[in-house]
Amino acid sequence: MKKLALLTFTAALTACSGPGEQTGSDSQTQPQKSTTTHFDMYLGGTDVGDMDITRTGNKIDIDYGFSNNGRGASSTETIILSDNDIPLSWSVEGKTVFGNATQENFSVSGNTATWQSKAESGEAGFDGAPVYIAQNGSPFSEYLYALPLLNDNLTKYPALPSGHITLSKKQDLTLSATGGEIKATLYATGGISMNPSYFIIDENKALVGLVSPRTAIVKPEIAGEEARLRELTAQLNAQRYKDIASRYLHDYEKPVRINNVRIFEPQSLSLSEPKSVVITGNTITAIEAVSAAPSDDEVTIEGNGGTLVAGLYEMHGHMSDNDALLNVLAGVTSVRDMGNEVDILQGITDNIANGILVGPRIAKSGFIEGKSPFSNSTGELAASEDEAVELVRKYAGMDDYIQIKIYSSVNPEWVPAMAKEAHENGLRVAGHIPAFAKADEMIAAGYNEITHINQLMLGWVLDRKEDTRTLFRITGMKRFTDLDLNSEQVNHTLTLMKENNIALDPTTVIHEHAMTSRNGTVSPGVVDYIDHMPLSSQRAAKVAMLNVADEAEDKAYKDAYAKIVATLKKMHENDILLVPGTDMGGAFRLHRELELFQQFGMTPAEALKRGSWDMAEYMGHDDKLGSIETGKLADFFLIPGNPVEDLKAIKTIAMVVADGRILFPDEVYPEFGITPFTTLPEVKGE
Repeated sequence: MKKLALLTFTAALTACSGPGEQTGSDSQTQPQKSTTTHFDMYLGGTDVGDMDITRTGNKIDIDYGFSNNGRGASSTETIILSDNDIPLSWSVEGKTVFGNATQENFSVSGNTATWQSKAESGEAGFDGAPVYIAQNGSPFSEYLYALPLLNDNLTKYPALPSGHITLSKKQDLTLSATGGEIKATLYATGGISMNPSYFIIDENKALVGLVSPRTAIVKPEIAGEEARLRELTAQLNAQRYKDIASRYLHDYEKPVRINNVRIFEPQSLSLSEPKSVVITGNTITAIEAVSAAPSDDEVTIEGNGGTLVAGLYEMHGHMSDNDALLNVLAGVTSVRDMGNEVDILQGITDNIANGILVGPRIAKSGFIEGKSPFSNSTGELAASEDEAVELVRKYAGMDDYIQIKIYSSVNPEWVPAMAKEAHENGLRVAGHIPAFAKADEMIAAGYNEITHINQLMLGWVLDRKEDTRTLFRITGMKRFTDLDLNSEQVNHTLTLMKENNIALDPTTVIHEHAMTSRNGTVSPGVVDYIDHMPLSSQRAAKVAMLNVADEAEDKAYKDAYAKIVATLKKMHENDILLVPGTDMGGAFRLHRELELFQQFGMTPAEALKRGSWDMAEYMGHDDKLGSIETGKLADFFLIPGNPVEDLKAIKTIAMVVADGRILFPDEVYPEFGITPFTTLPEVKGE
């Protein structure tokens, strides 16, 4: 069974019968007829998975799974519904995209509901109304959550463990289908996670598809509509963010003075004396003494002695419209996208440029993957060296592409020609170490940067025949435990990197999450902010990324992560440039990435400089970004604390200025179900 994963897009599949179907006592004495509905799953237009929904009376069985990029999730579920479509029993068994085994059970006995998964357990009173929100449910869940609302034309409904489900009708549709047309309606569910999920039902209220800008799960007869439906959800998301921007963006016609602030000065790794910073439009036009009184000619925002920090860089993003605003609210005003579908990324950048989305400045990487059974469906696929080189030329001819990113299934023998073409066209070369190759060979072939610390280190511990196109590139890291960091092979690679100015994008935070998170315990990377997040995020924070079989494997992974940190410390000591990126969406995760850089030997000020000034310089933006100076662009954020003393201060942001546009994050966060972090600055003279 082939399958896909984008569990951020939680959408639901349907039983063959419509909602509200009553089985009644008579039906219990008759043989129950089973009907099965099949759905295909697409990622960026590529068929990667499927789901089968079998309904027998009030019982629903679900068989779901996907395979993409050498990994995939799968699950089987059985759900028993009441006659008004409320789950009374729900069991789930399967595995997550990175192999963590899942097992979850929910049941109702009398007036009590209980639930148990590998990450949590709970109990609550049950009066027949609340809908249980499954922690490990398949995409079918979103439709199931909506059934009580569809049945009774409601817009809000109580949920377990807490909160409410919301439902809103978005658009009537006519879908082209095999054998005719289908009259359908697109709905959005909310209240469960930070962003809405979309599903489509027919005139009988039976599910025909679930969609997001990148993924679609649809009946085979409407497969030809999947691209249009994904584009429709992208437009709906854009409209949502445009509405948010219209309510919360502060575009002042007068110059704006941020008064009584200390400026983080990356060149000296220190804070200035109290100052006031004036911006006009999108430019910093003055840095002056603290103003004693507001001027009628300016808007004054009181900084109350807090700190201004230049906008941060997320150097390993895969941008979505959902990520755009959340990054800006976290002070991440520049993102290097490390691989995306061309049309999706172009739509995001166009919407940001046109003021429809509030988002960061985006530099693009052209994603090139080889064709294999383990191909990543993101980006462009090549089956030969000529095709790969032609893709390099294609990206070179497009706007805002600064480099190519080579992925795991690319034939290593193609890389010299790809790198030569890239460099001749002014593009850098970054990427994974292709399967069956070593980092030293890719450096010789023309790499400028290596992506992910595990991609570098695996070449030191794996046999050349072992395949890193699979999940083994994650599980194989257990071998790092016995790696000698003073060995000849390690020192040789690091010497090559230093001599050739090869940077590393370690994505430390995702390795920390993979190797140290455990079921039932809050992941260490999110402990500082998780209590502010919506319930779905809090529950997800207690789910491990990998399957850990026993205490020995637990120790092996944790020891291997310690070896990763030791390797990065040695690289930093050898002046190899480490660039901060997350591969986890940026925003709050980037704060953690910078925090982890302190473990490599950086002070808080040095880590903050690395995320701002150093990256602006690395990207060639230091003439306009990376520091707060007169004449530079107004990209910075305000925090109450002192990040030079404690880097955790950057996790509490009172204001963000992005290209001169002002946002107060705590005004916006409730739109995502996030509890505010601080108080709003005082604004005078609006």
